[in-house]
Amino acid sequence: MIQSQHQAGARAPSFLRSALMLLKLNPPAGRGDHSVRREGAKLGIIVATITWLWLALIDAVSGDPLRTATALGGVVVFTLVHYALNMVYALSLVSLIHGAMRYPTLILVALIGFAMIEIGFIMLTAALSYFLGGIAWVSIFGGSVVGAAVAFQLLAREHPLGALLRQAETER
Repeated sequence: MIQSQHQAGARAPSFLRSALMLLKLNPPAGRGDHSVRREGAKLGIIVATITWLWLALIDAVSGDPLRTATALGGVVVFTLVHYALNMVYALSLVSLIHGAMRYPTLILVALIGFAMIEIGFIMLTAALSYFLGGIAWVSIFGGSVVGAAVAFQLLAREHPLGALLRQAETER
């Protein structure tokens, strides 16, 4: 009978198990797919798509379809920049959370970074409201809140965020 890589790695000496995990040949049991790049890219694409659709929906409901994207450089440029920024944000966030598995205080860095990003969205929304009007608060800041809620839910499904925060608090 042929053994799976995981079963073979589970019986290997600890140094070999560590080497297999570094090579991604033997992922930790019960943790699912925790590749930072793969998980970050997936999160970035999901959040970017949801927030892009949020902006498009709010613009359509307000009677001016794609107004926000057009005002922010055109639909294509806005979409490319929007997805790129979401990918960078998601990869950074996932990387911090994975690092917090080893160094729990990094979860505090992730929380502070999240707060700073949201404050940045408040400032950006205030500036853009001069060009877009009051709808900017619903479309841009509202999209940020929706995106953050979706990201938090997706991350909380795969990672023990509460436990990391409690552990970080005890180490502080």
